[in-house]
Amino acid sequence: MNAPLTPLDFLARSAFVYRDKTAVVDGQQRFTYSELHQRVHRLASALRRRGVKPGDRVAVLAPNTPLALDPHFAVPLLGAVLVMLNIRLAAAELAWILNH
Repeated sequence: MNAPLTPLDFLARSAFVYRDKTAVVDGQQRFTYSELHQRVHRLASALRRRGVKPGDRVAVLAPNTPLALDPHFAVPLLGAVLVMLNIRLAAAELAWILNH
């Protein structure tokens, strides 16, 4: 069977096959694939407890750090839609996006 490798499948496979290999480097901060997988599932669990359901939109305002990476996997894991907000936008622009 030939199936496409989705980002969620990629993370799960990498956490299994490359468990102790470095997945994320942010300055002195480093995470293995296993740690990234755990972070993503913790965030997904927290979002689920907050009431996020499949089809919901989740807006994230974060700098280009692991804080922005985790939602790229956690939100789709719930079947929700990720709306990444640019930290360089003005308040009025962010408000327009959030109200759209």
